[in-house]
Amino acid sequence: MIICMYDVICITNRSLCKYDFLTRLTEIAKCAPKAIILREKDLSKEAYHALAAEALKICRAYDVPCILHSFVDVAIALQAKAIHVPIGVLRSMTEEEKKYFSVLGVSCHSVEEAKQAQELGCTYITAGHIFATDCKKGVPPRGLAFLEQVCSSVSIAVYAIGGIDSENIHMVCQAGAKGGCVMSGWMQCTDVPAFAKGFATE
Repeated sequence: MIICMYDVICITNRSLCKYDFLTRLTEIAKCAPKAIILREKDLSKEAYHALAAEALKICRAYDVPCILHSFVDVAIALQAKAIHVPIGVLRSMTEEEKKYFSVLGVSCHSVEEAKQAQELGCTYITAGHIFATDCKKGVPPRGLAFLEQVCSSVSIAVYAIGGIDSENIHMVCQAGAKGGCVMSGWMQCTDVPAFAKGFATE
């Protein structure tokens, strides 16, 4: 098992993955990231439910937290206690729904959203995008100053997202983030253990 120097969350995207997705998910789970967020936004609720059931099995086998995305009712049906949602979904969740989850995350793009996420009961947030990334081509990154503002405005864990890699993750941690989120690197690398070692201690 790889012990990560930094907390690195894997965010999935099947459309970027050049390999069998569940096989790739297994390879990632073996490397013990902080968590895996199953973020497959193009799927119907039914298709997401089926994929999430498989992802949860894989993550449980390697004791890696699997954080489902957006579909609150699917997560509850699968007895999954961790979910990540857009801020609009968070605002519409009932208190009962929010209390069901031991891990509740939300994507934030401003200090105001970060503060609201904390007030609404989130246990962590993602903040971005911090660096230039192909996922946001043509959209200027918000940068480290923005990340520092977000981190200083809340007491819950903040994970930077957007262009995070093994070369700059130390910068986001110095800015106050607990760690970073990585998508394309996990999905597209040819050697998952070697990629993971870029974030790991000996």
